[in-house]
Parts: sequence; structure tokens; C-alpha cells
Amino acid sequence: MILEVSHISKSYPGLPVLKEASFSVSQGEIVCLLGPSGCGKTTLLRIIAGLEAPDSGQVVLDGQDLAETPAHRRNFGFMFQDYALFPHKDVAANVAFGLRMQGRPTAEIAGRVREMLALVGLDGYDRRQVIDLSGGEQQRVALARSLAPGPRLLMLDEPLGALDRALREQLMNDLRVILKRVGLTAIYVTHDQEEAFAIADRVLIMRARPETGEGGWIEQIGAPQQVYRYPATPYVARFLGFSNLLDGVVAAATAQRGEGAGETTPPLLRSSVAVNTPLGPLTAGDAPRSYAAGDRVTVLVRPEAAQVQPDGVTGPNVIQGCLLDASFRGSYHLIRTEHAGGIRLTCEASVTDTSLPRPGEMLTLRLDPAAITLMPPAN
Repeated sequence: MILEVSHISKSYPGLPVLKEASFSVSQGEIVCLLGPSGCGKTTLLRIIAGLEAPDSGQVVLDGQDLAETPAHRRNFGFMFQDYALFPHKDVAANVAFGLRMQGRPTAEIAGRVREMLALVGLDGYDRRQVIDLSGGEQQRVALARSLAPGPRLLMLDEPLGALDRALREQLMNDLRVILKRVGLTAIYVTHDQEEAFAIADRVLIMRARPETGEGGWIEQIGAPQQVYRYPATPYVARFLGFSNLLDGVVAAATAQRGEGAGETTPPLLRSSVAVNTPLGPLTAGDAPRSYAAGDRVTVLVRPEAAQVQPDGVTGPNVIQGCLLDASFRGSYHLIRTEHAGGIRLTCEASVTDTSLPRPGEMLTLRLDPAAITLMPPAN
């Protein structure tokens, strides 16, 4: 491990910020702190950077406790949402800033600047004024400046937040490729799920309850695919944008232990779990833990679960409902349906316009068991 964050807590007068936050980061890994505003993710980043002191807990790098190491001696790089570039300097001077602070020779600085600009796709931009660049180009300059001194750890706080959607999409892909190319360890802060999933090796989803005096804590840690498929709690599911959450009671379960998913995720149980829900009996085709008959659970029906069926089809996981509305989204229709007991689902259905009934008419859905998972009930 390169970095160990252990039991970090922090509060200000009358404001709890962090509670017992712990995680580790391996060499070359990109870890994303993902959560809503106010959950403490930026404060946690600042504590790791040495810009804030925790009330309790430790930050250890390569076996060394950093409590007595000031921020400027930690050799960490920073990249922020507002770029923090020097507007009166050209691109080369901005990228060279950290190198000059290190006292590098002039020739070495010039070579390193060219190398970093090539890495971020800005060959030939040396003498351009940063104020004449687009937002995406300025962010690439900020990245080059962060990478130039060769930091042990790169810390990024909402770095793409000020960009429009098209630029964000491009830089999300480029940023991961660049960080992996140089093998740099990084901690990335964002509130955007799509951004976190595109960039991170592991995602730490954070939560807080300031109204009850609880600072932010880490609710779930895992690879992006794991967190998406197996949210640990209803809170995580809702934060990720899932709205199809049902109360359920396990009727019967069979499980077979599969391969584990690492230190932060429980071993997967390839299983078929029968569960009673307000929609009727359903089968969840894959669950991250075993359940006993009678256990109360929350049932997540992911949006890709629904498959529109011809009228009259019956069978497991087939339900009837009324189409409320449908919105064309290119490769699928986003449909909203209402079922017995007033239960509403929002799903992504891969159907043609001609195979959909009109709003207000009945339709038949089959829910793919592989897109249904279970989790403990909300607490």
C-alpha cells in the first residue's frame, strides 16, 4: 500500500464533518471520493494533503505518519475546478512553476514542460497565453502543471466541474488514460457518478447526516462495476440514481459461493433468490450475500431490467402495468409504468415506437432476474 487513511474524524464548532473515515490506496490506483455536497469529501482530501488537521486518526504514506509533515513537504500534486492558473503567464511558464520551485536546471525544465504538454495533447502551446485558451485547454494546462514535478500522489478536487458536457466527456476519458500512462496514484473528488465511474479504479461513496450530528462516513467501497451492480444500502442506490426500490421478504434462497471481489466487497454469492414484493413474487438472479427465508430486504430493480412483452405472456418475473409515458433516448425508451398498489417503475426499454402501447394503456413487462438485486432494508 502507498497510502493508509485510518479513522479520520473532523468537526468544526457545531458542524460535524467526518466520522471514522478509513481506506487505503495502492500504488498507481485511482480512487474516487464520491458523494453529495456536505458529506466531507473535500475536507478529507484537504486532510490527506496536509491543508487541514484531523481531530483524530492518521494519514500514513509508505509507512510514515504524515502528521508532522507540512503540506509543502508531502510532494503531492493538486488540480482544482477553477484551474488556479497564472493569467499573466504563458502556458510554458504555468507548467514550469512547480519545477522552478524545486530549483530544477533551466534546460531540464524546458524539456519537462515539452514532455508534459505532449502528454496532455498540447504540443506547440508553449507560448500561448492561458487567457486565450478554451476551458478544456486550460484544464489540460492545469493537469500538465500538476504532473510536471513528479508528485507521489495527485489530488483532484472536482477538476471537470466547470466544463460543459461535451468537454467533460472528452476529458473524463483522456484523464484516466493519462494517469494510467504515467502510473500515478490519484485521489479524485466529485459529486458526479458518471465521472467517478469513468475515471476511478475504486469508488468510495460517502454519506453524512448533519441534522443528527453525524459527520460524513464511507458508506461503500468497491470497483465502479461492483458498486453499480451491488449497492450496499438503499442510500447508495438512490444516490446512484436508482428509483425502483421495493420492500420485500425473502421466500427462499439458494446460493453458491463464487469468487471474492477484494478486500472491500463481500464475496459474491451466485444465487437465485425468491422474494415477495408489492409487485408479486420475483426472482433476483444475483445477490452479494446470502439471505434466509423471512428476511426483510430492499429489492432494487435496475432500469435495464424491463423487457416489453406481447400481451398474454405469463411466467416468472412477468408483471402487468399501465404505461404512464415514454421518452425516446436513442438506443432505448425511458418508460414510466404504474402497477398494482400504485407501485411505479422507471425503466430503459429497448423497443421500437410501434411495439409500445399508448400512454394510459396496459403493457406486459418481464423483469430480467440478472438486473434485480437485494440489499438490507433502510435504517
